[in-house]
Formats: sequence, structure tokens, C-alpha cells
Amino acid sequence: MDTVGTDRHAQLAVPHAVPHGEREDEQEDLLSELLKPLRLTGVFDSRWHVRAPWAIEGDAERSCAVLHYVVEGDCWITTDEEPPVELHAGDLVVFPTGAAHRLSDRPERQGVPLKAVLPERQPGTSGEIVIGGSGAEGRLLCAGLHYDASAATGLYTSLPWALVLDGAQVDREPLLRDTLRLLAAPDRPVGPGDRLITLRAFEMALVLALRPLLRELAVNPASLPLLGHPAISRAVVMMATRFAEPWTIDSLAREVGMSRSAFTAAFRDLVGESPARYLAARRMQEAGRLLTETSLPQSAVPARVGYQSAVGFHLAFRKWFGVTPGEYRSGAVRAA
Repeated sequence: MDTVGTDRHAQLAVPHAVPHGEREDEQEDLLSELLKPLRLTGVFDSRWHVRAPWAIEGDAERSCAVLHYVVEGDCWITTDEEPPVELHAGDLVVFPTGAAHRLSDRPERQGVPLKAVLPERQPGTSGEIVIGGSGAEGRLLCAGLHYDASAATGLYTSLPWALVLDGAQVDREPLLRDTLRLLAAPDRPVGPGDRLITLRAFEMALVLALRPLLRELAVNPASLPLLGHPAISRAVVMMATRFAEPWTIDSLAREVGMSRSAFTAAFRDLVGESPARYLAARRMQEAGRLLTETSLPQSAVPARVGYQSAVGFHLAFRKWFGVTPGEYRSGAVRAA
């Protein structure tokens, strides 16, 4: 089974003439930005023991990636808009943005809502589904990986709706394979710090799963059109890594050799949001990290994320997160 990537927002990307080596470097830089782990805020995981006939319908999840690992048996993924995909033992599927889907023993089977069999799915807890039919048996590890929405830029949300690694691909990533097997084990170790360990283990599994999938996307950029547009790819990398510079839309467009209007239109089409919002998201993400993970004085944060005015930074931060920088640092609940 090949890597599956279905782009719900497919656009034509017009390649620019770029030296081959430079193109590969830019793609590697772009993929590195995608591979920076989204900091998970919580995980709900469950073990499924099923016998045919069975089918379970999962609703779309907000700010949540969904992961299914087939431990034993076969199953199908179906949606209302895409062809069904068959999974076998050892396969892994990731829904980066939590797209609605059905898991079942047969693709045509209608299912029961997930909330009917697992009504409580709070992050930090675990659950179990047992369906006792008379047909073929299957076991799955399933997880909802909740992440900070402010860290999910348009680049991440433009990933294909579903990404699949077959068993052979999982085996070529031994750390991913062993982590999934440990998490799927019915007798996995428990003890002090178990919730945090589980959270970080799933976080690592998500990044390890994305790595080979993104290599496949680099080979077949049609699945992620942004990879086929070197100018916009370069702009994304510049904003993601050089966010402290005083960028304007005009200066970004000049840097990548495009007119302002063409740059803005192409960026919105390929990334899913305007260049201004993408840059603001990256700056706010870094500001939040500096405030919570470092002891950098609050007064030094604006310059580190590209703001020359402390007042301008304060207003932008409050608009983005719903709280002031000081409240954010002290642990106040964010509203955005």
C-alpha cells in the first residue's frame, strides 16, 4: 500500500525554474518546519477489540490529530468524499487535522457514533471498545492527540486529510514501531508520571509518523501543492525561521521575486491563509514559547519576535490569545 494523501484543497502550483540542489534544500527546510512537533496538550487513547460485523463513526475533531494503529486484523477507512482505504496489521494512519471518518470491517457498512461507545474522551484518560461479533477479529490502538491551536499554522492544516504508513514503512522506523507496540500493549507499564509519559510518547509517535510521510510528499508534491512552488515555499521558511525581521508583504514578495498581488494570491491558495496572518501566527507562537519556557524578561520579548513597539506587541498579543503577555506567562487560560 502506498502512502495515502488526499488534498481537499488541491490547486495547481506553477513550478519556478530553480537549480535542482537549491530546490531540494528549500524542500528540506520546509519539511523541517512541518516536523517541528506541535506541542500536545493532552491525549485520549483507547484499545479496540472488535469482531465483525462492526463499524464506528468518528466526528471531526477540532485542534486534534487522530491516530489509528492496526495491531491485528484488517479494517477500512471511509469518508463521504474520498475512496475507501484498506488497512492491515502493522499499518498506521494519521488524520493531522482530525477529519471525520468511519472505521469498519467492510467499507459499505454503516456504523454507530464513537460518542455512543466512548461517551467520555477527556485528554489524559484511556478507554476500551469491545465489539463481540462472530466474524474476523481485529485489534487497534486509537488516539486523539489534542494540540495547541495557536501552533497549527496554515502549513500544518494544509496537510492531506489522511496519511497512511503501511506495515513495511512502519518497520523502517524502528523507534516509531516500538513506541506504537508499547502504547498498544494491554499491559503497558503504569506508575508515577504515567500521564506525562503517555503524552510525550504519542507526541514522539506523531512526529516520527510524519517524517517518512513528508518524504513521500516531497517526491510527489501534488499531494501538498506548496512543495511544488519554490517561491511560496521559500517565503514560508523565511517567515517561520526569520520572524524577528521587519517583514512587510512587499519585502517578502520582492525577496522571492514576485509581485505583491501574485504573491498574496498564491500564498493564500497554497497555505490557506494570508501571509500577514501566517507571519503573525508564527510570531505569536514564538512569543508564547518565550513567555512560558524561558526566563527572558517580558520587556525583551517584542524585539525577539519582530515588534519594534512594545505597545503594538501587547495589543497584538492580547488580540491573538485573549490575555495579556503577563497573564499568559502566569498561566492564565487562553481564549484563542
